[in-house]
Amino acid sequence: MKRSIIIHPDPRLKKVCDAVPDLSDELHVLADDMLETMYDAPGIGLAAPQIGVLSRLIVLDCAKSDNGEDARPLVMFNPRVIASSDEQNVYEEGCLSIPEQYAEVERPRVVDVEWLDRDGMLRTETFDGLWATCVQHEIDHLDGKLFIDYLKPLRRQMITRKMVKLKKERAREKA
Repeated sequence: MKRSIIIHPDPRLKKVCDAVPDLSDELHVLADDMLETMYDAPGIGLAAPQIGVLSRLIVLDCAKSDNGEDARPLVMFNPRVIASSDEQNVYEEGCLSIPEQYAEVERPRVVDVEWLDRDGMLRTETFDGLWATCVQHEIDHLDGKLFIDYLKPLRRQMITRKMVKLKKERAREKA
């Protein structure tokens, strides 16, 4: 089931999420809903707080079908970066909770991430390039951090004002 994505500013996007204690059927349904929501948006990553659930769960898929890559949906419960490269990468990032706003963000180029998969198995994988940027961006959401928090204050305030205006416009459209 497709879920509604919360738009910044919203206090839920700034909260640190709770660890997932065990993998219930409810959490599996949530993960499936998040993948459907992410693909529909369309996006390459989504964190649970973006749909109002303050649990440490992210989904991502950076495979590019236009490059002939098969979809590679990843569901990560309690993900955490356990190592990162000194070498940095700059990507123009966007966010489903901050629609149509993009900015260059510098992050480690390579990260090792540990998480529980859908079956409760502990997994570790090394991510590089776009995958590394995406997984770090989504894990940031679990810690109450947005990509605009990496920007200079003036640019961050400008984007926030645009989002406030967008939320007002959407509320008027619904009324």
